[in-house]
Amino acid sequence: MSSAARPDPVTRPAALGLLGLQHVLVMYAGAVAVPLIVGRALKLPPEQVALLVSADLFAGGLATLVQSWGLPGIGIRMPVMMGVTFAAVTPMVAMGLSPGVGLTGIYGAVIAAGLFAFLAAPLIGRLLPLFPPVVTGTIILVIGISLMRVGVNWAAGGVGNPHYGAPLHLAIAAFVLCVILAVTRFCTGFVGSASVLIGIVAGMLVAAPFGLVDLGHVVTAPWFDVVRPFAFGLPTFDPVSIVTMCVVMIVVMVESTGMFLALSEICAEPLDEARLVRGLRADGLGTMIGGVFNTFPYTSFSQNIGLVGVTGVRTRLVAVVGGVIMLGLGLVPKLAALVEAVPQCVLGGAGLVMFGMVGATGTRILGGVDFAGNRNNLFIVAVSVGFGMIPLVAPNFFKEMPHALHPLLDSGILLCALSAVLLNLFFNGLGTAEAARDAAARQARAAEAH
Repeated sequence: MSSAARPDPVTRPAALGLLGLQHVLVMYAGAVAVPLIVGRALKLPPEQVALLVSADLFAGGLATLVQSWGLPGIGIRMPVMMGVTFAAVTPMVAMGLSPGVGLTGIYGAVIAAGLFAFLAAPLIGRLLPLFPPVVTGTIILVIGISLMRVGVNWAAGGVGNPHYGAPLHLAIAAFVLCVILAVTRFCTGFVGSASVLIGIVAGMLVAAPFGLVDLGHVVTAPWFDVVRPFAFGLPTFDPVSIVTMCVVMIVVMVESTGMFLALSEICAEPLDEARLVRGLRADGLGTMIGGVFNTFPYTSFSQNIGLVGVTGVRTRLVAVVGGVIMLGLGLVPKLAALVEAVPQCVLGGAGLVMFGMVGATGTRILGGVDFAGNRNNLFIVAVSVGFGMIPLVAPNFFKEMPHALHPLLDSGILLCALSAVLLNLFFNGLGTAEAARDAAARQARAAEAH
C-alpha cells in the first residue's frame, strides 16, 4: 500500500506529542549544525554560539508554525518542519569574515532576502525553468563539497586548535562515524533516522573521560531565557551581500517547490498555484523571522518529509506540535550550551556524514540528467564545479578584485550557481515552467524515497 493511501494512526495528544518529538529529533542534528558552523567560523565566544543555537531552535519553531499551521495567505498547511538551510552557510561565513559586513551584515542580508522571497513567491514558477536538474544538482553538489572542508577540520579538532590533527581527535571522529554507519545499517524506523544524533551522543560519552567536554558553560547557563530580537545589534545592509543571499533564496525556493510537490502526493492533498505560493511565502517570512531573531534562512527539511512517508502520519498537527517543541527548546539556554559543548572532533565525525549527504544529494539529482544524449550537460557541470572550487582551492584567486565584490567572489556556491544558470541557457535554452515543475517533483520524490 502506498504511503498516500495509509490511514493516519490515532492522533491523541500523547501520540501527537511523541510523533512531534520524533520529527524534532530526526532534524535536530542538522538544525543545530549551521549555527555551530557559523559561530565557530566567526570565532564567537561560547555563550554567543549557544545563543545562536537557542535562536535557531526558537525561530525554527516559529517558522514551522507559520508553514504548517498557517497565517492568512501564508503557509502550505501540511506537515512541514522548517530548519536553517545549508545552502547559505558558505556565503554567510564569507560575509561574516568580510570587514564592514560581519554578523549584523549577515542578518541584514537574511532579512532582505526573506523579504525578496516573500514578494517573489508568485513569480517562482517563471524562475523554475532557470533551475533544471543539471543546474540544481550541480549547485547542491558544490554546496556539499564546500561544507566538507568544515567537517574535515572539525574531525581534526578544529582550525586554531594547538592539537589539530591529534590521533585522539581523529580516533573519536572515526568512532562517531562508525556509530552512525552501524546504526544506519542495522537499525530501522526512528532509531535509524536519528543515527547522526545517536552518533553525537555516543561521541560525547567517549570524549568526556579525555577531558574534551567542557561543561562549565552548561552549569552556569540559565534554565530559561527569552530569545531577544537583534541581540547582536541592529542589522546593517550591504548590497553585494543582499544580492548573494537573494540568489541563495532562489535556490532554496526551487528546492522547496519540489518538496511541496512530493509532500502533496504523500499526503494525497492537491497543490494548486495558490497553495504553492503560500508555502513559498512562508519560506520568505520564516527567513525574515530568522534575521530578526539572530539566526539564518529557513527551508523545509527533506528528512522530515521522508518521515511523513515512512510513518504514514499526514496530519499537519504533528508538525505544529514539533514547532511548539522547538520553540520550547529555544527557551532553554542550558540545552543550547550543552550543544555548544560538543567537541569539534565529535562534530567532525557527524559532519562528514551530514555534509557528504548534501553532496551525494546533488550527485543523485545529476544521475537523472541526460548526459549521453546531450553532452553539453557535461560542460555545464564541469565548468560550474570548477568555478565553485575557486574559493576553496585558491582563496587568494580574486585578491586583486575590488573589495566590495569579495562577498560575491568568495562564495563558491554563488559562482557555481551563476555559471550553471548561464551555461544552461547558452547550451539548452529556457525550458517550460511545466517541465521544470515535473523535474522538481521527480527530484523530491527521489529524495523522499531515500
